[in-house]
Amino acid sequence: MIDYGVLNNIFSEEHFSKEELETILSKFTKLSYSKGENLLEINRNSNHYWYIEEGLVRSYLIDYEGNEVCTGFSAKGDIIIDWPSFFMRTPTKETIEALSDCICWQLDFETFQQLFHSVENFRESGRARLVQSYFELKAHSTSLITDLAKDRYLNLLSTKKEIAQKVPLKMLASYLGITDSSLSRIRKEIARGK
Repeated sequence: MIDYGVLNNIFSEEHFSKEELETILSKFTKLSYSKGENLLEINRNSNHYWYIEEGLVRSYLIDYEGNEVCTGFSAKGDIIIDWPSFFMRTPTKETIEALSDCICWQLDFETFQQLFHSVENFRESGRARLVQSYFELKAHSTSLITDLAKDRYLNLLSTKKEIAQKVPLKMLASYLGITDSSLSRIRKEIARGK
């Protein structure tokens, strides 16, 4: 019997019948990516999405001045997907890169479509994940405007501690919308209890 690792938590018997689980899980492919390897490159159509079994992944854009701007980080159990590119079948503006050696479960667009139209619980699960991702994105973009930098960092520490601790300072600062020197100062303030 195949061990589907993290997929067993995402697609559990609580929400799916055994037959549905057999159909869904057998469609995923387990892949390894090396640190620095791209899962998706800018200007390519996203034909896959992934769930992380092990490792860290980031998404980033290149701004008008040629700087990398981190748009998201993913760790174990997270979905990695460029929603607009995957569903609209358009080239992505983001690059998705492994920040460490990673093991991921991949599903392609055609198989996703087959499952989406044939397994109602898969469809509902996908809709719920899309809504959750939208709310997370909205919360992050709102936070960049309304919250102090220190509060944004503290929130990240409380919600995604592994990412806050393992992602390089410069990338983390980019995601939080601040300079790396500002983030370094914030970390020192927190360490001193201020």
